[in-house]
Amino acid sequence: MATTREWIQGARPRTLPAAIAPVLVGTGIAQHFDLVNVGRALLALVVALALQAGVNYANDYSDGIRGTDKVRVGPVRLVGQGLAKPHQVKRAAFLMFFVAMASGLALVLLTQTWWLLLVGAASIAAAWFYTGGSRPYGYAGFGELFVFVFFGIVPVMGTAYVQTMEITLAAFIASVGVGALACSILITNNLRDIPGDTEHNKRTLAVRIGDQNTRKLYVGSLIIAFMVPAALVIPYGLWVLVGYAALPWVFLPIKLVRRGSSGPALIPVLKATGNLLLIYGVALAVGLSL
Repeated sequence: MATTREWIQGARPRTLPAAIAPVLVGTGIAQHFDLVNVGRALLALVVALALQAGVNYANDYSDGIRGTDKVRVGPVRLVGQGLAKPHQVKRAAFLMFFVAMASGLALVLLTQTWWLLLVGAASIAAAWFYTGGSRPYGYAGFGELFVFVFFGIVPVMGTAYVQTMEITLAAFIASVGVGALACSILITNNLRDIPGDTEHNKRTLAVRIGDQNTRKLYVGSLIIAFMVPAALVIPYGLWVLVGYAALPWVFLPIKLVRRGSSGPALIPVLKATGNLLLIYGVALAVGLSL
């Protein structure tokens, strides 16, 4: 039976910055217009964190029952390593989805914006069918696209919207940077897992385009993210360039990726990329709020 520590590790804490950063940036946008609503921002954070943990448990369950996780070099896999029964991990995923649904429903009631229910349903469906169902899109190479949308575009614009009640092009541009860095976490993960995923016919984008192109994609995603602050100067002013305070945290993961690190040697890249996303989120949020 899995210990509490193993259940926490199964939620993959290193990926949680992908949930926190978009909420910070969305709230920074709201602060720019003096429209911050702390209660709604916290509810948005609960939604994002619950979805992130939910997709991680769902991934653990689905990959575990398929046998994809029998040989891993990354974080704890509850099902694949026999630490927990599949139904227990599935239940944990559904519990996280329920928490996300309840918090999202509270936001819908507070804002009286009923179309957000569709956004929430789409987010949960995307979380489950990443590796779940008979034809998981993560096995077909679409994981990065969905991460970009549901851990970049949707949470940044959603967090900003529930506080400002407006959808703007500038908020979309801000979400692109967060989405690109969220993608870079998955790119790192899939780069590390190319050998095992190839063996189990898991056709991730990394498997499809190969090792070297995946490394180029990783660097490209970071470049896109750091183009965003400059693109936001016109709508938000020069203070948004505070986002470049995160730039020093770019060099280590790029160095490790470009020099050909693989397998367990990519785990520090995963950690560094998560830290980069969180620092980027904080810096960009501060710049936006100023």
